[in-house]
Amino acid sequence: MRSFRFLFFLSLIILSLTACGKKPPTDNAQLLSDKKPAYGDILVRGDIGDASNLIPLLASDSASHNIAGMVYNGLIKYDKDMNIVGDLAESWEISPNGLVITFHLRKGVKWHDGHPFTSADVLYTYQVTVDPKTPTAYAGDFLKVKKAEALDDYTFRVTYPKPFAPALISWSSSILPRHLLSGKDITKSELSRHPVGTGPYKFKEWVSGQKIVLVSNPDYFEGQPYIDGRITRIIPDAATMFLELRAQNIGMMGLTPLQYTRQTENNLFKNNFNKYRYLSFAYTYLGYNLKNPLFTDKRVRQAISYAINKDEIISGVLLNLGKPANGPYKPGTWAYNDKVKMYNYNPQKARDLLREAGWTKINSEGVLEKDGKPFVFEIVTNQGNETRQKCAEIIQRQLKEVGIVVKIRILEWSAFVTDFINKRRFDSVIMGWTIPLDPDAYDVWHSSKTAPEELNFISYKNPEVDEMLEKGRSTFDQKERKKYYDRFQEILAEDQPYTFLYVPEALIIINKRFRGIEPAPIGLEYNFIKWYVPKDEQKYKMTQ
Repeated sequence: MRSFRFLFFLSLIILSLTACGKKPPTDNAQLLSDKKPAYGDILVRGDIGDASNLIPLLASDSASHNIAGMVYNGLIKYDKDMNIVGDLAESWEISPNGLVITFHLRKGVKWHDGHPFTSADVLYTYQVTVDPKTPTAYAGDFLKVKKAEALDDYTFRVTYPKPFAPALISWSSSILPRHLLSGKDITKSELSRHPVGTGPYKFKEWVSGQKIVLVSNPDYFEGQPYIDGRITRIIPDAATMFLELRAQNIGMMGLTPLQYTRQTENNLFKNNFNKYRYLSFAYTYLGYNLKNPLFTDKRVRQAISYAINKDEIISGVLLNLGKPANGPYKPGTWAYNDKVKMYNYNPQKARDLLREAGWTKINSEGVLEKDGKPFVFEIVTNQGNETRQKCAEIIQRQLKEVGIVVKIRILEWSAFVTDFINKRRFDSVIMGWTIPLDPDAYDVWHSSKTAPEELNFISYKNPEVDEMLEKGRSTFDQKERKKYYDRFQEILAEDQPYTFLYVPEALIIINKRFRGIEPAPIGLEYNFIKWYVPKDEQKYKMTQ
């Protein structure tokens, strides 16, 4: 489950901090002795999409994982500097050959219902994940395990038949409560709407399409969070959400580039909010349904990539708050290959490739035709993401210049995921992925991951890509891994199953009353349990 997730979809959003639009105050309110940490208040966040399932094993959307990330824990996690540290496991040993990991679990941890956490929960999580009857996109890593054993209540051992580079970080997956799920059909469990975890926040309420409410866990093993509650308000329209922010009815949200650069540069926002700017470990792309005959010829996909002006998107839509994407890794990271084939804007090259692919006729409306059929396709994307909608409009205009008609459909979030993506009912899609710190991309690109509700929903299949991904996850040597991932990126650049668009900057705004925010390479919320509001500035009170 440490694999790629939807960008609007992740329990842990890995971000690399490059700059802050406005740093947290360090000269007055945040550090003054009379503004000491205090328990209380509620963080109200805005989100464009409702959750789908609060059992993280069964969810593939960010809205669900953002909630589940506060309710559940894994055995390990990343710290602020992106080092692997213990979570439910307080320590571990790895055998000299790298094939055996022995985890020593924390004692005294309790599930939110008071039941003790033990290694039996870890073993159950492993077993239900690899169960063929479990409809999950995250079984791949656990299927690499040869043997999983609960040696005693607080010792869990896992053995691999051969080296598996992502082995340790795969155990950052959310651990599930055996006593509530064992022997039952997980797909019918009430935990999908009323989760019970070990995390810093307990589930309180979910009003579909309106809000999800969490309350702090006083018995959390790392200490009770200062903030009493987290309320996620579902507001599908970005403009409406911004009005709620302006009225200070929500305390945190992601801004659009226009909101970040212009609409929040007035005294109301400067006096009441802090802004943060991050280059994400993420990318946005135009993906093609490769079962659609329009897109089976790679020359067509290459042509579309040449016909799209990424620089116009980045300057016009992102207001230069992002960088061009040329593959599935973030520029500057060790796995990134900067020598792959590039698709700089070249509409004439696009026309030439389309002609080679058989699109030689132009009808009276200026649209390319082949075998009597015009080149018309639809882009779908999710409601509430103004940036993606504007991208679609620019792409629509740019492709018209080379004789391709694009239609745009904007869908409500849950319908977008459930009825279109999961059911493969689309021609093309504008979406995004987060990029884990480990470059293993198996779950998104391997041909075995094309089944319903798995993450290779464009149905991409390339035997050499499969081989590179398998080799890349089967060696610990970073230089060797890089060779495999370099070749993987070269093949993607040639095949263009996606047109990689851009690496966005995350633009976050948070009400100034929240203190303890310490930006780090991993992002902002890694230390959320330490955020606080001074007693005299608290605004809300959690009701029982």
